[in-house]
Amino acid sequence: MKKLIASSLLATGLVFFANSASAEDCGKVTVAQMNWQSAEVLANIDQIILSEGYGCDVELVAGDTMPTFASMNEKGQPDVAPELWINAFRDAVDAAVAEGRLHIAAESLADGGVEGWWIPNYIAEAYPDIKTIDDALKHPELFPDPEDSSKGGVYNCPSGWNCQISTGNLFKAYGGEEAGFSLIDTGSAAGLDGSIAKAFERNQGWLGYYWAPTAILGKYEMVRLGFGVPHDKKQWDECTSQSECENPQKNAWPKSEVYTVVTDEFQKRGGVAYDYLATRKWGNKTVNSLLAWMVDNQATGEDGARYFLENNEDLWTTWVSPEVADKVKNYLANS
Repeated sequence: MKKLIASSLLATGLVFFANSASAEDCGKVTVAQMNWQSAEVLANIDQIILSEGYGCDVELVAGDTMPTFASMNEKGQPDVAPELWINAFRDAVDAAVAEGRLHIAAESLADGGVEGWWIPNYIAEAYPDIKTIDDALKHPELFPDPEDSSKGGVYNCPSGWNCQISTGNLFKAYGGEEAGFSLIDTGSAAGLDGSIAKAFERNQGWLGYYWAPTAILGKYEMVRLGFGVPHDKKQWDECTSQSECENPQKNAWPKSEVYTVVTDEFQKRGGVAYDYLATRKWGNKTVNSLLAWMVDNQATGEDGARYFLENNEDLWTTWVSPEVADKVKNYLANS
């Protein structure tokens, strides 16, 4: 009996030590909470899973794309950037990874950030021949200019956004004016969103620039049009995205690469917590729906994280072990 008790105590001690060591190995983790909604909610999801599932001591710190990357690259802090859009500085990221300062854990947006020209789903269903920008420009009557019903309208980005330049150049490249369309200045992000909401309320056609993941595309079902040509990076960099582009050509919008990036120090000590970040990814449809719920309910990033975890077990439980999933579920049920 004494031997049995001693063995049991030893086993219990080993389990306790293993759990303590795991938590100690994870230690304190700083996670960048970027200042846009999808990144904010993802940081809060990571905080809950890393804290409750892996015993990490997680601190969310304010972040933004370039300042966060620079700080991670030069100072090794914060430990994790859950949603880093890297297209604009891909070479710098590649250099940091090659030199071992940073590591790409996972492509957090599985289908990447998506930009382009969109139409309402009900228009796409009613007119199945409209699949590309060229197809849409054959039908100005379906996408009326609100100021001149004799013309079609293509809604542009707000002033000051780079996509305003790209959309304007593509409008020229695809012959928008010759096809009987006007390029509509939406004035602001609210103006662009409002034009979509108004079209859906009236069941009218709408054609213009938008991007994902966003709450608008979670609330209003839209279809992105094909470009009819592959992406030409040289043409995009030298002309499509430039304000001085005399002869723009048809081009496809590049996919925005969106990754979870971690420091070398965290990658080395993170263990199974790092494995979670290297597995965790979701798609635009999921994020759009979540963001729409957050807007409708004036929810914070923390509110959105809890809502997601409580309503999407079939997805997030694939990112973790059954044991970790049980810990997170128990936390949600008792807090």
